[in-house]
Amino acid sequence: MSEDKRTELHELGEFGTIELLTKSFQNVVPSTVKGVGDDAAVIERNENEFTLISTDLLLEGVHFNLMYMPFKHLGYKAVVVNLSDIIAMNGKPEQITVSLAVSNRFPVEALEELYEGIHLACSVYNVDLVGGDTSTSNHGLMLSVTAVGVVEKERIVYRTGSKQNDLIVVTGDLGAAYMGLQVLERERNVFEANPSIQPDLDGFDYIIERQLKPEARKDVIQFLKELDVIPTSMMDISDGLASEVMHLCKASGTGARIYNDKLPIDSMTSTSAIDFNLDPVTCVLNGGEDYELIFTVSPNDYEKIKGNPHMSVVGYMTDHSEGIYLVDKNDSLVALKAQGWNHFE
Repeated sequence: MSEDKRTELHELGEFGTIELLTKSFQNVVPSTVKGVGDDAAVIERNENEFTLISTDLLLEGVHFNLMYMPFKHLGYKAVVVNLSDIIAMNGKPEQITVSLAVSNRFPVEALEELYEGIHLACSVYNVDLVGGDTSTSNHGLMLSVTAVGVVEKERIVYRTGSKQNDLIVVTGDLGAAYMGLQVLERERNVFEANPSIQPDLDGFDYIIERQLKPEARKDVIQFLKELDVIPTSMMDISDGLASEVMHLCKASGTGARIYNDKLPIDSMTSTSAIDFNLDPVTCVLNGGEDYELIFTVSPNDYEKIKGNPHMSVVGYMTDHSEGIYLVDKNDSLVALKAQGWNHFE
């Protein structure tokens, strides 16, 4: 390592760092169809199907705070966020492995509760726990989950593939998980300042649940199959809508227009954002951790998805030269910026 030049990790961000570190790697095994660069790796399975593999890492103090994250919820969430990556490739999760590093400050009972959450997620999503690893840790708790799934070759969806005029669709509502985190952090700060004051979480059930116990949208994959719709590109929304739109545009070589008044925002999310002096649209664009899906479809499929309560058309893809913009309530163009979660800041 040269001492003359030092590049800080946050300057590149997660995706830039991954791209830099892996750019010299070339796939040499014939069964490797797709390596780094999408929600999951794609491996040849048989003449009709691909195997999908995805890994995620959760670190105490970085991705979760055990002051308000119950162990059971943590186990559940650790599984779900990985299954979401398989689903984002239009696939079906089948197996997981779980690796755990834990310090001696945790009793066995805490780990049993953690695995209760993992077991519940496996039951809900019909996947098997098939292995993993355990180790000691000098600093708290670390969880790594690898998810394995399957997808029909003719139905696989990558981040690449969208074209000019394709419609941009999101599932569910956005920004709720971020606002749930704001409430939890506020109450944590109050408690740390005065432990005699009990947390006030009444009325925030929905947004807190979206933060502590998200769900992967396997139902949407089934809806799309029933509607005979195969998205032209897709990924899950983990780092904020703006960031994911930019990823899809970069992968497909397109621009985009996202409409402010089309963004799906739950009323509790909106009210909570205003109470925190935040713009609800900013929370939607940059909040993250919703684990909803963003995908593009051909305009020819609009009639099939129109009116579906689980999906909202929020914009469309443009030519790359037209840039990536939010169309605000005054029909003015505001350049989208990825201001969501940055793993290295």
